[in-house]
Amino acid sequence: MATTHAVVLGGGLAGMLTASVLVRHYDEITVVERDKLPDGPSPRSGVPQARHAHLLMSGGARAIDALLPGTLDALFDAGAHRIGVPNDLVSLSAQGWVPRFPEMQFIVTCSRGLLDWVVRSRALRDDKISVLTGTEPVSLLGDRGAVTGVLVEDRVSRERISLEADLVVDATGRGSRLPAWLAEFGLPSVESESVDSGLAYATRIFRAPPPAASGFPIVNVQANPRDPHPGCTATLLPIEDGRWLVTLSGTRGGEPSTDESEFVDFARSVRNPVVGELIASAEPLSPVYGSHSTANRRMYFERLRSWPAGLVALGDSVATYNPVYGHGMSIAAQSAQALDAGLRAGDSAQRIQRGIGKVVDGAWAMATNQDILYPGAVGKPLPLAGRVLQRYVDRLVRTATTEAPVTRAFLDAFTLSAPMAGLMSPKVVWATMRGPRGEVSPEPTLTAAERDRVTG
Repeated sequence: MATTHAVVLGGGLAGMLTASVLVRHYDEITVVERDKLPDGPSPRSGVPQARHAHLLMSGGARAIDALLPGTLDALFDAGAHRIGVPNDLVSLSAQGWVPRFPEMQFIVTCSRGLLDWVVRSRALRDDKISVLTGTEPVSLLGDRGAVTGVLVEDRVSRERISLEADLVVDATGRGSRLPAWLAEFGLPSVESESVDSGLAYATRIFRAPPPAASGFPIVNVQANPRDPHPGCTATLLPIEDGRWLVTLSGTRGGEPSTDESEFVDFARSVRNPVVGELIASAEPLSPVYGSHSTANRRMYFERLRSWPAGLVALGDSVATYNPVYGHGMSIAAQSAQALDAGLRAGDSAQRIQRGIGKVVDGAWAMATNQDILYPGAVGKPLPLAGRVLQRYVDRLVRTATTEAPVTRAFLDAFTLSAPMAGLMSPKVVWATMRGPRGEVSPEPTLTAAERDRVTG
């Protein structure tokens, strides 16, 4: 029997999760990665957004652990934090402070470098997987009917080789050239959509005060997109090695500066100053890193009537999201699960691509329906049905500030642990229409003991 071979383009999180799926279905897997991969938990040049806040939602965390069993334990052993939500979440939503009800879901917080390294290390334990680093794809082999491999080039020597493959998976991310390659095959242009709030990020790492180095909550002050001014946020994440990663953001006209002297003042200037107060006396461990790679962009590959056999795209190659919602990594993991399910079922590449599109839908709607509301946002306005739905979600989030069953439904959907359809169940709709029955806390839900661990 002939040896089967699959090629994964991209060695980031999505690519490594994809490779971990393909070992179940193919004899050999080659990962093609343009960067040199670090030997430890360090950022790499191909992921400029890696230095900023990354949230691994419980839905994505469970998906990763199902694809690579033991990954969560390895992350926690390496210093990642498991943050229960909403019990360990101090968060000012657009509608008010989220109550700290008993745990309903969880979020994993650590540096992106640590997460990538742990996933990569576990995936590459399988000797079916080999990695070509310092190599980038040039074009697909085959035709509009079937992809048969990929032409790749060494970035130093410029030597080119053809990799024959039974399946090629594009996980190259935001810079994917797949639409152009499909056009070279004579296929129609791929429909795309973009919603850009103009958001900019500024991130700095601090040493957590020793009493707050472990067991400290996520502290997050969100913007209200309906306010008539730029939306500014501040988020404090506990990460490994007793550190806090603090990311500030602002939409068009309210972007945070990368000037170190302005960082704390900006954190104090958002809707509530709590993050600025917590870091005011903390020791900085890094410069301030900036980023503007925050637009939501989606390629509707699943809408092409003709799709080549032997080709699939997932991760940021299909859709990228404003990172403030923390959904990108989880959607990549759940897309890898959809790929696995499709291969197990013997589905065509086109059917698998359509399944990945369905995985993307909920997070895409959640991000874009919010971002289009910010002043100066660029994108297609919400249709009437979208505006009605947005008003409903606003009321639902407001209701979630006092009603535990609605909080649970919202968190199940937001952490990608349950379908978005759960937000429209009769029980949740009734509670939302009735509205909140208690008073929303006017002050941050940080406890006196938690504040004392920082200031005392």
